[in-house]
Amino acid sequence: QLQLVESGGGLVQPGGSLRLSCATSGSTLDDYAVAWFRQAPGKEREGVSCISSSGSSTNYADSVKGRFTISRDNAESTFYLQMNSLKPEDTAVYYCAAEKLGDCPRSIGIQPFDYWGRGTQVTVSS
Repeated sequence: QLQLVESGGGLVQPGGSLRLSCATSGSTLDDYAVAWFRQAPGKEREGVSCISSSGSSTNYADSVKGRFTISRDNAESTFYLQMNSLKPEDTAVYYCAAEKLGDCPRSIGIQPFDYWGRGTQVTVSS
């Protein structure tokens, strides 16, 4: 069983940066592909980025390509989302998630992710 806890959210001005972290415990992280999702008020949860268990491949939503970078440190059982050039439309609760298949889907949907954090708020506003 894998537990996940997000941190690093907060209030930032447009054009600014934040780095989100997801600390995991309870299992070996290098068995899992991990991903970030976000959910804005009144909207469905959407996939932001995914990284494979080995870190050899990544996927990004079109809306964040070139601005966000996902990374992982399996030795520390932690993965990250570096968010640069933030826009107001990036405002959402951000969730980290994991799945044991080890590979990222081409489209980052909620399935097949089985393990979820409780979320951290990111607000981009001037």
